[in-house]
Amino acid sequence: MKPSQTQAGPWSEHRLQVRYGETDQMGVVYHANYLVYFEEGRTRLMEALGLPYAELERRGFGLVVRKAGLRFRAPARYAEQLTVRTRIERIGGASVAFEYEVLRAADGLALAEGSTELACVDLRKEARPVCMLPEELRALLEPRGAGASEAQAGRSKSGSP
Repeated sequence: MKPSQTQAGPWSEHRLQVRYGETDQMGVVYHANYLVYFEEGRTRLMEALGLPYAELERRGFGLVVRKAGLRFRAPARYAEQLTVRTRIERIGGASVAFEYEVLRAADGLALAEGSTELACVDLRKEARPVCMLPEELRALLEPRGAGASEAQAGRSKSGSP
């Protein structure tokens, strides 16, 4: 696969309940809270893959959001159960993009969808420069059965995030 792989991976799902503090005066989830839901989905996906985000940071790497998109379809309300679906959309040399769906658990209605792109940074350096994704992380993120040697060849040619 190429370093800018576009084949989306399988969905990871988790449930959450809308808390009162996440809503506005009308009892509807405030728009910025969807980004928090996305973050929770992303960190749970990484845990499920075997590399919790905290462990990645202990190893000296961080993933910082450099782009976020969000589209609303219907309101989520206080006390509703939501299903947050997360998957890896694309892996670059120094970045990874995630895709999200937020559904009302009771009936599966799509409430929001979005994406984030995260750049890998070196936390061991004060300037926090962008760096290539660590191979261990890349191996966990790439779909099973991916051509690792082809991915490595593509990364060494392009070197782009």
